[in-house]
Amino acid sequence: MEYQLPKTKCLICGSDYTTRGINKHIRSCIKKRFQNLVHKDVTYYLLFIHPDFSKNYFLYLLLAQNTQLKELDKFLRDIWLECCGHMSAFFHGKFNEISKNYSISQLDNISNDISYHYDFGSTTELHIKIIGKYNGPLGLKEKIVILARNSQPIIPCDECGERPAVKICTECQWDGGGWLCEQCAREHTCDEAMFLSVCNSPRVGVCGYEGEGREIRTDKALNKFLKQLEKAQ
Repeated sequence: MEYQLPKTKCLICGSDYTTRGINKHIRSCIKKRFQNLVHKDVTYYLLFIHPDFSKNYFLYLLLAQNTQLKELDKFLRDIWLECCGHMSAFFHGKFNEISKNYSISQLDNISNDISYHYDFGSTTELHIKIIGKYNGPLGLKEKIVILARNSQPIIPCDECGERPAVKICTECQWDGGGWLCEQCAREHTCDEAMFLSVCNSPRVGVCGYEGEGREIRTDKALNKFLKQLEKAQ
């Protein structure tokens, strides 16, 4: 089998798109929800977030203008990164750290393209770019909502090449392999303590990360947000 990247679902309308197609669609789809609003007092920022090594893992988030970077930091940890309580930081340029007390609107005045580093040992680096701005009413409760997230890549087993990997051997990973299907994982010669679960995150196979630390109800948060927008029309 080959590496596969399934289509991504737009959580706003439920339609499926390729990785390239979702980028164009998501801007149009959310823009329609902000049309015909009576009050447009608050700016909402559309963010595109992906790791430095690939755009196969990505998030499209909508943030209210007063959302602080420390709130975004917690959100990213919960859905993509948290394993051992590592330090993290936001930067613009190469070495200019940004205070986590800054709001997303203040960030827009500094730079449109920033980086986020989680764990300064085995670092996962993310790129964060503002790709859209929309004006809406005051009083919307949800400050961060997911509009789209990549579907989990299907990675072939390195040993048999016939089934998708469900585990990664962190020992063999150093040699450029280590992706194991369920059957090959049972027969693999390395200690099971070296195995990590394959998950939908750019931190897969790194440190002790094995998936989201808590369930994030992306559908529930977005549905609340969209209903609030409808009432504001």
